[in-house]
Amino acid sequence: MAITLGAKEFFPDVSQIQFEGPESDNPLAFRYYNPSQVVAGKTMAEHFKFAVCYWHSFCGEGNDPFGPGTFKFPWMSESDPIARAKLKMDAAFEFITKLGINYYCFHDVDMVDEAPTHKEFQKRLATMVEYAKQKQAESGVKLLWGTANLFSNPRYMNGASTNPDFNVVARAGAQLKDALDATMALDGENYVFWGGREGYMSLLNTDMKMERENLGRFLQMARDYARGQGFKGTFFIEPKPMEPSKHQYDYDAATVIGFIREFGLENDFKINLETNHATLAGHTMEHEIEVAGAAGMLGSIDANRGDYQNAWDTDQFPYNINETVEIMMSFLRHGGLQGGGVNFDAKARRNSTDFIDRFYAHIGGMDTFARALLIAADINENSPIPGMRAERYSTFASGHGLKFHNGEMSLAELAKLGSDNAEPAQISGRQELYENIVNRYIK
Repeated sequence: MAITLGAKEFFPDVSQIQFEGPESDNPLAFRYYNPSQVVAGKTMAEHFKFAVCYWHSFCGEGNDPFGPGTFKFPWMSESDPIARAKLKMDAAFEFITKLGINYYCFHDVDMVDEAPTHKEFQKRLATMVEYAKQKQAESGVKLLWGTANLFSNPRYMNGASTNPDFNVVARAGAQLKDALDATMALDGENYVFWGGREGYMSLLNTDMKMERENLGRFLQMARDYARGQGFKGTFFIEPKPMEPSKHQYDYDAATVIGFIREFGLENDFKINLETNHATLAGHTMEHEIEVAGAAGMLGSIDANRGDYQNAWDTDQFPYNINETVEIMMSFLRHGGLQGGGVNFDAKARRNSTDFIDRFYAHIGGMDTFARALLIAADINENSPIPGMRAERYSTFASGHGLKFHNGEMSLAELAKLGSDNAEPAQISGRQELYENIVNRYIK
């Protein structure tokens, strides 16, 4: 049955997307994502907390450096910014609800266009927050996280909190406070920082020490303000190594973990990981999940992929099942996400010009994650791999190895054992066998 949350139905040819099972050939149905199905002790809905990203699906017009946008949204012809924003939000909540997704996420400027003055933008944003409250109440859709766009406006060309001009830092603080207030007003569960221009283009004109310290203070101030207002959610930092800056201070998961601990943010901040950003940092997403999970900071995930022939952020929807299975194996080993969800920070291709392509994209992405979760749980629970991994590290499970691992051995003791013992045997890592086993479980 079609669902209408505004005065106009934007997608009359699309009804509620349903789970129909692996045998279905309906492109507007889920084949693997069954939100109520229990996998590894949780329902799929609980594991993923899928979220639609406002910016790509409803703001991005398909433009690239070589040409203008190709998407023609029905609200684009509306000249009044508030009326246009409300039409866009009507379409967004209809889309989200028809997909059966429970969450969305946004930047402040996704909600409504920026204004000539900050005070005018505050008024616009406040109007749209009230409208979003109404939409959330009507639909049951919730805000996974909010954030401020502190990178697109030309004022932030040299960074926001890391800008060499304090006046820009202050303006960024005003925008941050408004975005935090909007997130809290909408009962947002989390808040995200992505430092798109919090980095440098050249070290010749950069005081890196000052910029990093100012970024740390900026985050501390945000935490203190939000906690003072009663915000209970988690703050996330999203790593990315470069682009648009040459080098960004949130380079990868390991870098961010060190930064969080350096500035005393570890009790409030975790990490929001993105597959395409992991690729740009020279890692796999599985690597980034392992790093964050081992530190107890696996907070949230941006679901997308890059094109492995392009060294830039293509933000494509996930469909690589082998890659996603390995992601889900690590995801399950670390107990899943802490506070966040799986948001589709992905965009339809520039030549996918029909809005129904966004339905296909999200359905395919959700099915990819759901299928991978089922396979990963099967591998973790029933395959030889967990036992093989345990056997590989068995010398640390007892005796001298356990004593070393527990920090109960001195270097002198370790050296004596190394000197007295015979030459260690060469033991194969059997990588190909592990890969073959994973492939056997992908059905």
